[in-house]
Amino acid sequence: RDTLKRNQSGRRTTTRTSNRTGRYVRATELRLNNDLAFDATLRASAPYQRHRPRTHLAVNIQEPDIREKIRMKKTSNLLLFVVDASGSMGTRLMSETKGAIFALLLEAYQKRDKVGLIAFRGMKAELLLPPTNSIELAKRLLEELPTGGKTPLGHGLLVAYQVLKRELNREPDLLPLLIVVTDGRANVGLDREKYYEGPQFGEIYQEIYELCGLIRKEPRVRSLVIDAEEKRMGSFGRSKKLAQAMEAKYYILEEMVKDQILKTIESELK
Repeated sequence: RDTLKRNQSGRRTTTRTSNRTGRYVRATELRLNNDLAFDATLRASAPYQRHRPRTHLAVNIQEPDIREKIRMKKTSNLLLFVVDASGSMGTRLMSETKGAIFALLLEAYQKRDKVGLIAFRGMKAELLLPPTNSIELAKRLLEELPTGGKTPLGHGLLVAYQVLKRELNREPDLLPLLIVVTDGRANVGLDREKYYEGPQFGEIYQEIYELCGLIRKEPRVRSLVIDAEEKRMGSFGRSKKLAQAMEAKYYILEEMVKDQILKTIESELK
């Protein structure tokens, strides 16, 4: 499936579809899905009729004549936000994060895209808002989002992966964009009954990178990581490594004003 066109309003992305739904736009010799293009098949066979044996059929169609339909349909994007709401984010960074997401929610509303919201803090991640077109509900949940506690980043990625797989099974032509906003400082593993310290600390990131690999292997999912770490305090570079493991685009929140974040997301949705 490839994206060919973006509209300025409504369901904004026109894509090639592999099933038998959508508008028939042209024919192809490739055998893709047994969706016969009868008109194109007749045209392909016409020049050879005088040289082919007569049969009880009006037209002698052979295998090389077969053409199939290429169909296009409009589909929506899904912006799935995975937001670090742990104590390490701090009040200022959390405020900047919410401001950036509010701007993206407005853009999604204007384009009728779906949005979903996952937050992780304490010992778990939670799907606060399953993918929906209800931008007002997403905005209210984000405004009320509590912060503090530990950073179960791996569980946030696991919930995101599960949501993406479920939504793509429901709507195969959906175009998901995973947006992870975090400082990358995970300190809780997938075993939510405990958190790791000392020699076991590396186990957390081993889990995280394995989850990044699962997301990376899903060709329909595009990803980006917005690094919310305060660089003036020194950098661990965890978010950048997260982006590399996921093969995601990487941006630093402190270097991005609201308009630039919007442009970044827009470029990913082209």
